Amino acid sequence: MFLVLLWSVLLFQSSVNAKYNVILIILDDMRPAIGSYGDHRAITPNIDGLLKDGFYFNRAYAQQSVCAPSRNSMLTSRRPDTLHLYDFYSYWRSFAGNYTTLPQYLKSQGYFTASIGKVFHPGITSNFTDDFPYSWTTEAYHPPTEQFMHKAVCEDSESGKLVPNLLCPVDVLSQPGHSLPDIQSVEKAKEMMRNISQPFFLAVGLHKPHIPFRFPKEFLDFHPMWKFSRPDTSYKPYDLPNVAWNPFVDVRGRHDVKKLNVSFPFGPLPKDFRAQIRRHYYASVTYIDYLIGQLISSIDRNNTIIILTGDHGWSLGEHAEWAKYSNFEVALRVPLIITTPDFRPKSKNRIDQPAELLDLFPTIVDLLDLPQVPQCTATNPIRQDLCTEGESLVPYLKNRNKRNLRKMAFSQYPRPGDYPTENPNSDKPRLEEIRIMGYSLRTHRFRYTLWIDFNPGNFTRNWDKIFGEELYDHSLDPEENINLASRTQLNDIKMYLRSILKEKFN
Repeated sequence: MFLVLLWSVLLFQSSVNAKYNVILIILDDMRPAIGSYGDHRAITPNIDGLLKDGFYFNRAYAQQSVCAPSRNSMLTSRRPDTLHLYDFYSYWRSFAGNYTTLPQYLKSQGYFTASIGKVFHPGITSNFTDDFPYSWTTEAYHPPTEQFMHKAVCEDSESGKLVPNLLCPVDVLSQPGHSLPDIQSVEKAKEMMRNISQPFFLAVGLHKPHIPFRFPKEFLDFHPMWKFSRPDTSYKPYDLPNVAWNPFVDVRGRHDVKKLNVSFPFGPLPKDFRAQIRRHYYASVTYIDYLIGQLISSIDRNNTIIILTGDHGWSLGEHAEWAKYSNFEVALRVPLIITTPDFRPKSKNRIDQPAELLDLFPTIVDLLDLPQVPQCTATNPIRQDLCTEGESLVPYLKNRNKRNLRKMAFSQYPRPGDYPTENPNSDKPRLEEIRIMGYSLRTHRFRYTLWIDFNPGNFTRNWDKIFGEELYDHSLDPEENINLASRTQLNDIKMYLRSILKEKFN
């Protein structure tokens, strides 16, 4: 008991000489729709410039493709199975364990820590306080216009009335508060940086490109319709298990989508509307890129580490799906860009090593040369206050050609049943509704996903009761359209990957 108290005192009273400030930019529902990532439809000059000054992980993945579980996993460096948080309705400190967060640890080391915008998911998942005062030196800032994000503020093209649309380009001055949330968050971040007198960790969470696609309408001009009108492959693969399908319930609930009368759960959206969704998503990204440029221009690059990422990806018609809520590559893959004064790319700055968002905690600690966070192990129990289930990515920055064939990215997604339903919501089941868990791993070449029986009462799983299985070979099928799980020639590979999943999650 004395040692535990002593460790707590040392942890929360120590102050290590700080080398750099840290800016963590978290984008909402952001797949790597970035020009320098190879997306030719993207117009992202500011993110491209940031990327050229640093390193980017080409295979970085969220641990669950939905906001609250992903953000809590990222900021605590614990997997959803450790936090027991797969939905929006519990707070890990009271529900699973009093785990130390990344900002909490930096605060204990003498950093001023601040949250602006959507960092933790607001609500009960962060105790209605964004985990203040544990994680933050000052109360979290939420822009005043945030309250209008999902209100009827979009003009209906037919009636002219204000409605809650999916597609919502606007005249900013006509909006409530004459502004938009992300504009206000960036202005607040710039103001705060001017007034902080000590080393700081500033987390800036921007809402876009999360739906609704509400952004200044002039950003549509960057993305004419012809870019998105060519034939697409928006179809449900015939060999896809039904349990893997997300019926994009939140997209269907928007006013303009409801009018389309799309059949549930597999009915495709009309071709023209599919093109409009893609156009508005990319316009949202260009809008965010503009704001990121304003933010970066206010940063002293000589003494600041800048990290940009997303909480998860977003499907744009792949497999005829929209939104997130799945274990597919497009729903889990995120941008991860790291710039630091210590390491400047000389030529190649792309790193293909699989990485996980829960790696960010030990990576930032390593970049700041702070006391390392111990690994969660059997002798260093996963339930203790301070440990990490990730690993530092700094070795890959020092040697971008370094490759660890054993390092994989692991993710998971819950379902209430093996067939898509609106009630309970297949996309967002509550904890007590979960009956199936899909565990997924990504190697350098393969993605393997196994959907198994799951008991939410005691968080146990039955690996022998299987509801679906997926195997995709990214060397041949990067869009994951051909499920190879039934190919007997690949049984050895499949069983090997299954054994890794069982070992990881048991």
